[in-house]
Amino acid sequence: MTTDTTAVRYAGIDIGSRTIKLVVVDGTGAVLETCRADTGFDPMATANALIEKVSFDKIMATGYGRNLFELSFDAPTVTEIKAHARGEDRKEIARGLHTSVIRRAAGMINRVSSDGPIVFTGGVAKNPCMVELLSQKLDRKIRIPSDPQLAGAYGAALLAQNSGRSRN
Repeated sequence: MTTDTTAVRYAGIDIGSRTIKLVVVDGTGAVLETCRADTGFDPMATANALIEKVSFDKIMATGYGRNLFELSFDAPTVTEIKAHARGEDRKEIARGLHTSVIRRAAGMINRVSSDGPIVFTGGVAKNPCMVELLSQKLDRKIRIPSDPQLAGAYGAALLAQNSGRSRN
């Protein structure tokens, strides 16, 4: 007896700080449907509302959802607001934030991979300054998918094919 793997639907949900993305793929990895929503006041309620809109057999979560929607969202102190209040130039504040993030990301990347191109995903990949700074810091080519914000949810959907939770 053979099973039609294209009939099985795998969902991946990526809960980010601003948006929640959901991708449903079939057994071949072909995208069947996608949906997005602003994270809103209650990210878990928003995520659950998206989940109810689509049909799937297994699901995998990433981003804040990697803990299966069970975590608190404590906001860290935002130091750039303090710098702006002191009269610092906004462009310099932004560049400092970008450089700080890139320095940390480059350190993590270099611990696991020291050569070859890098695939940059998520909403930050749409920021040309971040892409350029990362490329310069690593001295490597940066590749960006056509819709980098969906990459986490797409990857989670592919992982659901092998190890996702069943809907019921």
